Amino acid sequence: MKRSDILTWPNAITALRLIGAVCMIFLTLPGLAFYIVYTVCGASDAVDGPVARATGQTSEFGAKLDSISDLLFHAVMLIKTFPLLYKALPKWIWAAVAGVLVLRAICYTFAAVKFRRFASLHTYLNKATGATLFTVPYFLLWGDVPTAVISFTVVGIAVLAVIEELILHARASAYDPAAQSLFIR
Repeated sequence: MKRSDILTWPNAITALRLIGAVCMIFLTLPGLAFYIVYTVCGASDAVDGPVARATGQTSEFGAKLDSISDLLFHAVMLIKTFPLLYKALPKWIWAAVAGVLVLRAICYTFAAVKFRRFASLHTYLNKATGATLFTVPYFLLWGDVPTAVISFTVVGIAVLAVIEELILHARASAYDPAAQSLFIR
């Protein structure tokens, strides 16, 4: 891998999310600084892929960096929001979240065994899951009912996303990081 494949604007934007996720660990939720860093991280997630495609700077390294940044960002978000969400959400949502995490682990394990590598797809449903998940901390400012509604929506989309990704991996003869949907070829 060439240095020019690593040092790109899209990778810098993605790295910003990685750095922001680490910073979020030390910020208070709810708090203005947290929401600013959180919003910048979300914006970086929204633009790094389009910038990579527009500039012709897509790479396997960039895709891996994006996946790692997403995982860290979502892990920190969960750690920071869990105490508040635990109080705000009905217990059945936590069972559904656990189910999604088990399905996600099965999907990652299946793909790792089949393709002998970490294989995560950036499907439209995975992007929709991320977008709705991203809104949850903002809903914490509005009370328990909107937070429960958006959390139910996130869980529903996440279940569909992981099932779709598992089907895409099962159908593929080789890892295809460009797979975006069961319905688009």
